[in-house]
Amino acid sequence: MEVNNWYKELAYEQWTPIPVSGARPPARYKHAAAVVNEKLYIVGGSRNGRHLSDIQVFDLRSLTWSSLKLKANSGNDDGSASQKTFPATSGHDMIRWGDKLLLIGGDSKESSDKLVVRYIDIETLQFGVIETSGSSPVARTGQSATLVGSKVILFGGEDMKRKLLNDAHVLDLESMTWDIVKTVQEPPAPRFDHAAAMLGDRYLLIFGGCSHSVFFNDLHLLDMQTMEWSQPQIQGDIVSSRAGHAGITMDESWFIVGGGDNSSGCPETLLLNMSKLVWSVVTVVKQKDPLSSEGLSVCSTLIDGEKYLLAFGGYNGRYSNEVFVMRPKPRDSLRPKIFQSPAAAAAAASVTSAYALSKSEKLDFRQLDDINSKPPINGHTVDDISGKVEAIKEEKRLLELSITEVRAENSKLGVQGQLVAERSRCFNLEAKIAELQKMMESMQSVEEQVQALRKEKSTIDQEMENATSGQRQGSGGVWRWLGGGGGGGGD
Repeated sequence: MEVNNWYKELAYEQWTPIPVSGARPPARYKHAAAVVNEKLYIVGGSRNGRHLSDIQVFDLRSLTWSSLKLKANSGNDDGSASQKTFPATSGHDMIRWGDKLLLIGGDSKESSDKLVVRYIDIETLQFGVIETSGSSPVARTGQSATLVGSKVILFGGEDMKRKLLNDAHVLDLESMTWDIVKTVQEPPAPRFDHAAAMLGDRYLLIFGGCSHSVFFNDLHLLDMQTMEWSQPQIQGDIVSSRAGHAGITMDESWFIVGGGDNSSGCPETLLLNMSKLVWSVVTVVKQKDPLSSEGLSVCSTLIDGEKYLLAFGGYNGRYSNEVFVMRPKPRDSLRPKIFQSPAAAAAAASVTSAYALSKSEKLDFRQLDDINSKPPINGHTVDDISGKVEAIKEEKRLLELSITEVRAENSKLGVQGQLVAERSRCFNLEAKIAELQKMMESMQSVEEQVQALRKEKSTIDQEMENATSGQRQGSGGVWRWLGGGGGGGGD
């Protein structure tokens, strides 16, 4: 693989390690990553239980690593002047916003009760803390932070006391103000180390993650207009439960890489067609491959007009510091599947409006039929016009059929909505049952230990009672002997 045009030699949909010139950064997982101007930025992470504070940069042209040296912002507007070094952090999210990289959440020694938003200015090489206002969420790790327009949607995670969360918040990046998202219907079960993505600017998708005892493979959808949670029906390949996976979107494709369940990693790279809600497996690596890891990162980049995926780090029994690249196949944008309200209503409205438009243009098919009896017009024969009439009639028939299908789909949505809600409740109950079973097993073990201690205490009590009784009998015999001995001497 040549350094200058290494990306041109890649096969489609196969992960390939990128050859690196020079030293590599320390291996890690639970870091954050972003690509800016053909450079991959890696910030923080964890290794052997220790948080990292370094910022590493991989140049996609020279294929070399370098370390970024930052200085604290000397201003007083963000309160960061007193901190001289960038804090060691893991389990955080990172989003590019202009010339800055925003670090949201995560675990560090400097963590407070409220979630902290830090920044790295890649132009001035300064860092600091951004002062936010509004209803700030509690500090957490393992959350998801998804950029849509000028807003960041925060979901879930685990707070500093290990309480699992399933709340949603929005940070307005223009005003740096937090708002609580008040939702309706059944939300996803509390979780952390999940993945999140946006479909357009309306639907937030949540996939996978875990509680303290259960790993998930469910997909949830939040309509950001109605603030309604739902669990849509999914088609395609069956996907395994996982947490610590990484996700990245390209148009309407959502790529999911890695993850695991604490016992084994997930070797398959998944693709969700977000408009049709269909899962498929893109490629599969070996079980112990670095791409079959928890806590890895995945980003997309544009090189010479073509998109590529970049993966870095992770842990599956050993930590990784390799960079992998994949060249996705170009995919056509297909007609979206009508999957649930309000999407079904929107689809129905679009088809109905198309039909209304045809009527507004006064396409009177009876008048068009009369054209058959008229001579050629502007060089077009009667047969030509008849063919166009038939084509318009067929288009009208297809539109009416589409409207009928959409109405039939909508008639099912009431029942489907109830089934989705019940399915979500059952899933939450299963998670709670699993946790209660673990508690019961623990209580049973404790009860067995208590019973053993009670038996041991009873045995000791019995031995003590026997010993005391023996002593009393021995003492009485001596006095009787002494008494009896005295009487015998007098005879």
